Amino acid sequence: MALFEYFPNYIWNLSVAMAMESGGRIGELIDMCQPIRDAAANGADANTRQFMERWVEVADRLIGLAEEDIAAGRAFSASDKMERASLYLFTAERMQGHGHPGRQETYAKARAVFDRSTALGRLNRERVEVPLAKGTMPALWVRAPGDGPKPTVVYCNGLDSCKELLFWSRLPEALARRGISTLCVDQPGSGEALRLQKLPVDPHSENWASAAVDWLEGRDDVDAARIGMAGISLGGHFSPRAVAFEPRFASGAVWGANHNWAEVQQKRLKREGENPVPHYWAHVMWAFGADDMEDFHRRSADMTMDGLMERIRVPFLVTHGEKDRQISLDYAHQAYDQLTNSPRRELKIFTPREGGVEHVGADNMSYGRDYIADWFADTLGGHTA
Repeated sequence: MALFEYFPNYIWNLSVAMAMESGGRIGELIDMCQPIRDAAANGADANTRQFMERWVEVADRLIGLAEEDIAAGRAFSASDKMERASLYLFTAERMQGHGHPGRQETYAKARAVFDRSTALGRLNRERVEVPLAKGTMPALWVRAPGDGPKPTVVYCNGLDSCKELLFWSRLPEALARRGISTLCVDQPGSGEALRLQKLPVDPHSENWASAAVDWLEGRDDVDAARIGMAGISLGGHFSPRAVAFEPRFASGAVWGANHNWAEVQQKRLKREGENPVPHYWAHVMWAFGADDMEDFHRRSADMTMDGLMERIRVPFLVTHGEKDRQISLDYAHQAYDQLTNSPRRELKIFTPREGGVEHVGADNMSYGRDYIADWFADTLGGHTA
């Protein structure tokens, strides 16, 4: 199994694959991508404005069609179209550099359309805000069915994702089916926290992850003794760090073993491995609130789990794609080998036999999603059948 590669560069293809795995429709994706196929030949950083314009155009068409559904009293159909429009808008925004014309407006429209889709479709997600020492952590609360307190997973972003993309990974849906609720967070340095509150990355993830646990402990529909932590992409660094320093987590997992992200940056300076977004160095400086490259490397210097994995004393799962072009497979083995005090550790490498071999399963997210959901069902007391 391989990544769908429509464009001549990895970063543009990654965005298309993410949109496809998040619910995009192939005909609409072709409509958006065909006119700009040649534009991608100039490199990942060039012509991203054209990418946004084309994807926004198709999103606007879907919004118009949804408005016709609303006028006819067909709210569920309208929600489906709004959902895809929002996805395309978030994808278009993610491809832009910090401060690029139209980026801020596209993000605002994406959020507004997402909220309309939630209401029209009566979807199982509620926007909430978790108090932090400074500002708040916007999140999506996805409830497991049934009455009474439920086990819950805190699910965090990577470097360039947002809580809406976390929802569209369908891990929250898979967890809910297994009797587990999910809190998808825009932690500092991502999503709303970065764009609207200007909160930069806090490499010490226990600070904001512990705030999420505090918030969950205040709810009568959460079993506070059964709270897990999961992270995707760079969240594969934040999740184990949070579990290592916050003893209230009962289980943890990573979707991509971002074990030594500081070292990854040195590799990227040498152009070893692929970047996740265009305008990469400008993006990381914005996300970390850094003044320049030297400041960025200083702020991210201790982002390694070497010497810290041993602190984890609860069940922990490490997953990784065998052909991940961004984060070396070796980091998954390092993370697993260092889980020396976990009472139950597991390493799952996704191979071509099943799929999910690319970074966080961009070629096929279903395998990672199901495996992680089953892991939490097993370790937090959910059900798998």
